[in-house]
Amino acid sequence: MTTTTPDTADPRRALLRNANFRWLLGGGLLSMLGDQFTLLALPWLVMSISRDPLVLGTVLALGSLPRAVFILVGGALVDRHSPRRVLWLTKWINAALLGTLAALTAAGAITLPQVYALTLAIGLATAFSYPAGSAILPQAVPVALLQPANGLLMGAGQLVLLLGPVLAGLLVTTGGAPGLGRGGLAWAFGFDAFSFAVSAWTLARVQTAAREAKAAQPVFAAIAESLRSCWQDRELRALFLYFSAIAFFVGGPIQVALPVLASERLPGGAAALGLMLAAHGLGALAGMAVSGLKPHWRLSTLGGTVLLIDSLAGAVFLVFGHVHAAWQGALLLLPLGALGGFVQVAVYSWLQRRIPPAMLGRSMALFMFIVMGLAPLASAAAGAALRVLDVTQLFTAAAACLLVVVALGAAFTPIRRIAYLQA
Repeated sequence: MTTTTPDTADPRRALLRNANFRWLLGGGLLSMLGDQFTLLALPWLVMSISRDPLVLGTVLALGSLPRAVFILVGGALVDRHSPRRVLWLTKWINAALLGTLAALTAAGAITLPQVYALTLAIGLATAFSYPAGSAILPQAVPVALLQPANGLLMGAGQLVLLLGPVLAGLLVTTGGAPGLGRGGLAWAFGFDAFSFAVSAWTLARVQTAAREAKAAQPVFAAIAESLRSCWQDRELRALFLYFSAIAFFVGGPIQVALPVLASERLPGGAAALGLMLAAHGLGALAGMAVSGLKPHWRLSTLGGTVLLIDSLAGAVFLVFGHVHAAWQGALLLLPLGALGGFVQVAVYSWLQRRIPPAMLGRSMALFMFIVMGLAPLASAAAGAALRVLDVTQLFTAAAACLLVVVALGAAFTPIRRIAYLQA
C-alpha cells in the first residue's frame, strides 16, 4: 500500500501523489464511461429487435433485478475474499459478456433471448461489483484521505454521467447506419468491454492493506451477522432508517413528478426536462467536489449537517411545485443537487470509517439495497399519488413529509449527535 503521508491542507495534491488512487481513478473513470455507452446502446438495440415497450421494460428490469436480489450475497463474498479480488473478477466477467454482446450485434446474429440472458448476467455481476467497489477504497488510501478520495471519485463519476451519453450518442449514430443501424451499437458495447478489461488491468496494480485471516462463514450466516451488527449500532441503525425515508420522499418526485411537470406545464417539454436534469447533475458535481476538496466545510457534527441540508431540500420542494419556466426549475435543482452531492460524499466517507473493515462489504451492500430497493417503490407511489393530486400538490406533500422526517430525526434519534470521525 502507498505510504505517502497525507497533506491534509491540500488533499488533492496528496491524492495525486498516491499511486493506488491514481490507478483506481483512471480505471474507474474509463469503466464508468463505458457503462454510459451500454446504458444508451442497450435500449436502442432492444428497440431494433422489437418495438414493444413491454419488451424494453422487461430487459431493463432484468438488468436491475439480480442486483437488488443478490447484492447482500455479493457483500458477504466481498468480506470473505477481499474487495479487490471480487472487483477484479467481475470486471473480467463483464468484459467477456459485453464482448460477446458486441460480437453478436456486429454479426447481425443477436436475438432477443440472447439479449435477455446477457443482460441478466451483467446485472448479476453488478451485485458483486457494487459492494466490492464501495469497500476497496479504505484498503487502498490512507484514512485521512477517504473523504477527498470519495469526493473526487464521485465528482468524476458525475461528470461522466453528464458527458458520457453525448459521446455514446455520437458513436452510435456515426458508427453505423442511420436510424437503428447496429454497427454503432456494436462499437458501443465493444468500447464498454474494452473499458472493463483496462479497468481490471489498472485494478491489478492497486496494493491494498493486508486483512486479518478469518474462518469462512456460510453466506447467509455472514449476512445475518451484518444485519445484527447494523441494528445493534444505534447511530448506524438511525442513519439507515432515516436515509430510507429521505430517499423515498425525494426519489419519487424527482423521477416521476419532474417529467410530468415538464410535460404539462413547461414550454419546451423534453428540452425543459433535459435542462433541469442537467442543472441537477451539475449541482451534484459541484457539491461532491466541494465535499471532497473542502472536507472541513461543515457544521460541528455530521448529523447536524445532514439535517440542515435535508431541511433546505424540503424548502426547495415547497417552491418547486410553483415553477412555470425551465430556468426557474434549473435554478432550484442546481443547489438541490449540490446539497445532495455534498452530503452523499460526507456520509459515504463516514460509513467507510465507522464500519469495521471485516464487515464493510456486507454493510455497504445493505445500505445500497435499502436505497436501490426503495427507488421503484418511490416511483410507483409518486405515480399513484399523481392520479389524485396535481404536480404542485405532490411536491408540497413531499416537502411536508421530508420536513417531518427531518424533525423526527432531530427530536427522537441520535442523528444530530453523529460526529465526524477523525483520521
